[in-house]
Amino acid sequence: MPPSTQPWLAPVRLAVAVFTAVALCFSGYHAATDTTGVVNFFGYFTNLSNLAAVGVLGYGGWAGLTGRPPVPGAVRGAVVLYLAITGLVYGTLLLKYPDLQVIPWVNDVVHRAMPLALLADWVIDPPARRTGPKAVAAWLVFPLVYLVSSLLRGYAVGWYPYPFLDPALHGGYRRVAGACVLLAAAFLLIGAGIAALGNVLAQRRRTREGTVVRRRHARA
Repeated sequence: MPPSTQPWLAPVRLAVAVFTAVALCFSGYHAATDTTGVVNFFGYFTNLSNLAAVGVLGYGGWAGLTGRPPVPGAVRGAVVLYLAITGLVYGTLLLKYPDLQVIPWVNDVVHRAMPLALLADWVIDPPARRTGPKAVAAWLVFPLVYLVSSLLRGYAVGWYPYPFLDPALHGGYRRVAGACVLLAAAFLLIGAGIAALGNVLAQRRRTREGTVVRRRHARA
């Protein structure tokens, strides 16, 4: 796959990755020193998604500076989807739970800034290869595994990462099942939208670059 045509993108990716890593370190230290604990810190989908984003942006920036192969588009698309869902769930379901917003600036980074940053990265540098239905289906594997493991662990230890997954609250398992169905639909629809957006933008870029090449040949 060809490298990004935006030379400034590599250092920006590295900078965003480093800043987000610092935010996660702050949050992780806070969790390790209060009742949350390190294990539960890694039980949040938000933290796992942002860790994946740090890895994708960090490697993508390093690859852009050193000329190495970029992150595959299918991997980038998965992280874009996970961060998009993170921002959506935070904005629609979690804002009313102030106890989940322990460090305000970290919450702004992981719930607001990073979803927008990953989406912008996808738009500015769309994938070189077309993203098909199989890739979108593969993106759903991790959320499914996360959901099942969170429910099983919650049942075993009595701790759930998010209120809408806790059957002890109002509505019980019926409410949890409804939330899971809605989240599954959101993952599928938003994942399909992200793939379609990347395919359209990539096709436009290929058309634009082909036009530039033809013009150069015509002048030669």
